[in-house]
Amino acid sequence: MPTFVQILDFIGTFAFAISGIRLASAKRFDWFGAYVVGLVTAIGGGTIRDLLLGVTPGWMQDPIYLICTGLALLTVILFGRHLIHLHNTFFVFDSVGLALFTVVGVGKSIALGYPFWVAIVMGTLTGAAGGVIRDVLINEIPLIFRKEIYAMACVVGGVIYWICYSFNVDPILTQIVSGVGVFMTRILAVKYHICLPTLKGEPTE
Repeated sequence: MPTFVQILDFIGTFAFAISGIRLASAKRFDWFGAYVVGLVTAIGGGTIRDLLLGVTPGWMQDPIYLICTGLALLTVILFGRHLIHLHNTFFVFDSVGLALFTVVGVGKSIALGYPFWVAIVMGTLTGAAGGVIRDVLINEIPLIFRKEIYAMACVVGGVIYWICYSFNVDPILTQIVSGVGVFMTRILAVKYHICLPTLKGEPTE
């Protein structure tokens, strides 16, 4: 039976793949191109994290990540008209993936014996890096470089995880609370237009 963390990982993979494929469809990518965008969105952050932690990336050991992305592509093909026209579909799937992957990244780093500041960085990488690769592939400015609260939501979730862990809260409850923290931070930041200050400078020629 898969563990709770594995279930989170699979759901996050599907959610992130949907977000990537949905954006690719808006750019009129073909099925293969959309699959590639969905796949790198889903596994990009986790791959970078695992390489930095010195372990084999999960998708190289288990084909479920490739299968999840295929199912996400099939979902968009079959129900794409409804998904694309649903208001804020991309935002919801992206926020869910961001929350779940942050929790997985923090938890995996702790399990490997790394200190919490490393775990928070790895959680942020897991959650945000795939989206950066996705945006580069579809020729958009990555979300983390805009004013929106995106990567900072991962940091908030990582800090919540650390607080719960420090007080010996049940591991599953810790993961749930941390994930909800990431998701709600992202939702509230967008709803109430909360953003980080921009760095003002003279434009270069």
